[in-house]
Amino acid sequence: MKHLFVSVFLMLVSVAGIAEKGKKEKQAADTKADSLATAVVAYMQMLDSLEKTLKYEDGKVTLQDGDIVLNVPKSFKFLGAAQAKYVISEIWGNPPQDDVLGMLLPAQYSPLDDSAFAFIISFDAMGYVKDDDAADIDYDDLMKDWQTAEVDENKERVAAGYEKLHLVGWAAKPFYDADKKVMHWAKEIAFGDNGEHTLNYDVRVLGRKGVLSMNAVAGMYHLKDVQQNITAILAMPEFASGNKYSDFNPDIDEVAAVTVGGLVAGKVLAKAGILALLAKGWKLIVIGAVALWAGLKKFVFGRKKEEDEFTPQTEESSNEVADAQAETASNDTVAGDATEGEENTEKKDETQS
Repeated sequence: MKHLFVSVFLMLVSVAGIAEKGKKEKQAADTKADSLATAVVAYMQMLDSLEKTLKYEDGKVTLQDGDIVLNVPKSFKFLGAAQAKYVISEIWGNPPQDDVLGMLLPAQYSPLDDSAFAFIISFDAMGYVKDDDAADIDYDDLMKDWQTAEVDENKERVAAGYEKLHLVGWAAKPFYDADKKVMHWAKEIAFGDNGEHTLNYDVRVLGRKGVLSMNAVAGMYHLKDVQQNITAILAMPEFASGNKYSDFNPDIDEVAAVTVGGLVAGKVLAKAGILALLAKGWKLIVIGAVALWAGLKKFVFGRKKEEDEFTPQTEESSNEVADAQAETASNDTVAGDATEGEENTEKKDETQS
């Protein structure tokens, strides 16, 4: 992620030089460029501090009070529920997801990396899901039905404060592994007028009392990477003895209202919360770079300062950012006074001549 902020900084310094070129504004431009450098360095230090607080796990990880086991290989790492929720809401800027059990991502990535993809893990205690209709659904017709329903359901999304959503099509058609009791599929989604499409890759693992969900937070350019890792990902979760799909007891266990086909056929457009997560969370550049651009652009062009929604993880890094902003404000005042004084001097010289 660091290279992203350095690139943005260099671009902004270049813009500042163009926007404030000329003898009168040179001092102000130079001062603001220095302040930009200070702010970017402080922000990068804050990201480093935040990354150090994240505690990853691999090996055997237990979820849902031990009912579910996640066997995480060394090529992946797991982030627990509390920190995964923090990343989702505080770092990615999405609505809180109370049902999150954790986050799974490749070992080489951090959730702060703009090139990373991750699977958000949750559990729905909906009961035993029957799978006898898995081969009966025409998923192409299902996609057409979704696309037809977009107009009305997007009205609900807009009313709830979210962007319109368009289902472009299947990125990977639904597939049910009857032996492993796993259904997985992928949709290509476009949000609003965003030119880059989102990958919505869903995995559902059936158990005795409900369904384990693994939802990919990714961009479409991640599709190949996800597909290359999907076999390893599907091999990780398992229900503990007594909670497996085969442990179902029809005399005492609840049967879910939906079937396997129904897991795929749910009203995806109306689920504004999780889809907002998938739209915004897959690529930190969408949140980080835009927020950084908005903040630093105010330093360059003197826009009115607004309250920053991002809350740093450490007091030290927070103070560094605050000091950088204060220095910028002070330098802006000095540069403004210098420019004004220079203008008054020139006017005086013109009058005397």
